[in-house]
Parts: sequence; C-alpha cells; structure tokens
Amino acid sequence: MQWTSLLLLAGLFSLSQAQYEDDPHWWFHYLRSQQSTYYDPYDPYPYETYEPYPYGVDEGPAYTYGSPSPPDPRDCPQECDCPPNFPTAMYCDNRNLKYLPFVPSRMKYVYFQNNQITSIQEGVFDNATGLLWIALHGNQITSDKVGRKVFSKLRHLERLYLDHNNLTRMPGPLPRSLRELHLDHNQISRVPNNALEGLENLTALYLQHNEIQEVGSSMRGLRSLILLDLSYNHLRKVPDGLPSALEQLYMEHNNVYTVPDSYFRGPKLLYVRLSHNSLTNNGLASNTFNSSSLLELDLSYNQLQKIPPVNTNLENLYLQGNRINEFSISSFCTVVDVVNFSKLQVLRLDGNEIKRSAMPADAPLCLRLASLIEI
Repeated sequence: MQWTSLLLLAGLFSLSQAQYEDDPHWWFHYLRSQQSTYYDPYDPYPYETYEPYPYGVDEGPAYTYGSPSPPDPRDCPQECDCPPNFPTAMYCDNRNLKYLPFVPSRMKYVYFQNNQITSIQEGVFDNATGLLWIALHGNQITSDKVGRKVFSKLRHLERLYLDHNNLTRMPGPLPRSLRELHLDHNQISRVPNNALEGLENLTALYLQHNEIQEVGSSMRGLRSLILLDLSYNHLRKVPDGLPSALEQLYMEHNNVYTVPDSYFRGPKLLYVRLSHNSLTNNGLASNTFNSSSLLELDLSYNQLQKIPPVNTNLENLYLQGNRINEFSISSFCTVVDVVNFSKLQVLRLDGNEIKRSAMPADAPLCLRLASLIEI
C-alpha cells in the first residue's frame, strides 16, 4: 500500500512539472497571481460617504463558462497593481512614483495618490478615454506642468481628485461629464469667470484651503451644483450669484464683511457656514438670512452686535463669539402665540456680551422646540 501511494505521488509531480516546462518563469506568474487584493479606500471628507472602488464588497465581474476570460495580469504597468477581481481599476498609490505610468485602455478607475508626481503630461490618458475616476491627490503637481488638454478628451470622467498639490491656477478645460472636482489644499489665488464653463453636471466643488481672493460670477453656470466649499481662503465678498440647485455653502475662515439683501433667496440653501469672517450688522440687510429653506446657519466668530432676523423654519443657529448685547425675540418670531413659533432646536450665544437674564419672558413660547440654548 505504501509503495502504491509513493508511485501515485511521483506521477502527479511529473505531470505538474511537465505543465510548466514551456514557461521557465511560471513561478513568477504564480506568485503574482497570489498577491493580496486588499487596498486602503480613499475617503477624502468625513461628511461624505461613498464606495471608493468600482464594485461593492460582494460585487464584481463574474467570469462564467462561455464569457470572455479575465484580463491578463501582465497587461498592467509593473509599478502598479491591477487585481483580477477589479479588472477596470489600477492602483498605483503610495509607491514614491515621480511620473504617471501607462494606463491600459480597459481602465475606468486609476489611483495615483500619495506619490511624488510633479506633472501630468499631455496625452497621458489618451489610451484610456473611458476613465470615470482619477485620483491624483497628495502629490507635487504644479500648474505649469499640467497639459492644457490633458482632461478634455475624457468624456466620461466623473470624479477628479487634484487636492493637496501645488496648483496655482484652475485646471482646464475640463469635460462636461465631471460631477465632483477636488482642488482643495492648493495655492490657487483666483477663479476666472470662464474657469468652470460648461460643467453643467458638476454637483460638488471643493476649493477650501487655497489663497483665493475672488471668484466673480464663475459659479453661475453650474446649474447642478449642490455643494460649494470655499472655506479657508482670502475672500472679501461672496460669489456673484449662486446656482439655483445649491444646498450647502461653506465659506468659514475668510474676510467676508457684507452679504447682499436677497442673496440667499434664489437657491434652496439648507446649510450656510460663514463663521470666522468680518461680518457686522452694518454689512447685512434686515432680511439677509430670512430664507425659508435654511436649516442650519453658522455666523459664529464675527463682529455682530445684534441677532439677525431668521426664518421660523431654521433649526440650528450658531452665533457664539460675537459682540451681541441684546436678546431680541423678534429675530426669531414676528408673532408670538400658540400657533406661531420657531422651529429652532439649537441656539448658541455663548461668548457674547449678553446674559441669560436678558432673555424676554415670551422666549420659551417662541423657542418651545429648542433643546439647547447656550448663553
């Protein structure tokens, strides 16, 4: 019985060895096929959640009998990984790359983040015009080394990550298909009026942590824009006109000192953040923030002396760190009775020149839904 087992094992070994006699590098292909397919996802913003890879955990391309065979793993730059279970994704992140490698035509998602890339040469993506996502954040890219038309041929591109680089100008032209543009943490100083021309499908624009001094009317044509982040810049004025679809406007940590009277009445804004600016009551009309769509308004750390009038639909109002010295109930309720009251839930007035004893007697009736009032 033992001799029979040994003979069987020897036969199997000979058969296995014969399968690789024609390929002296079979062991290299075998090791490469065993590489781990786990990669850290990219989650650029804590308030934004989405699946960073083209398939979910339990999804992926199924190669059943009669379907095309999986792509050859050798059809991938040696600097990168192209896992078979994500055949349209190429991972070249965190590899100390100083250049952009060749991109196979089948790719839709390419990840080049956290390298030492300094340029995006003209034509680098011409072989893969079906790209949907390009991640180039966390590099050393400068504006003078970005090809003038490097993105214009990518007619399906939806997300472009160029944040945390050394850009001083807005890139362009950009494809109309773009839905998210991440340009934060650069050195951009202005947004020309035509910089975003044609981006009718753009829903989110991230320009925070730059050196922007003016944006002019560059946002007006972005009819699908929902989120605009211009925080941590050097703006003295709000943009000239806001897109009608805009819901979130973040402009904290700028030098804005005034806001036009009817500025927030056009778009259906839900969240506005203007904290850490230079706003005064003299720079605000009486009904600037009286918008029925607003749910959250942050005006903290400005130079306000009075509570600006707000709509009764507002739910969260942050006014801490100002110079407010009086509590005017008319700022929240024009009429105070059983059926007319404010929907305010959170009111922050701490760090002002007002005391709790200054609250009028009818404040509990007007602010009956408030769960937090800090004075």
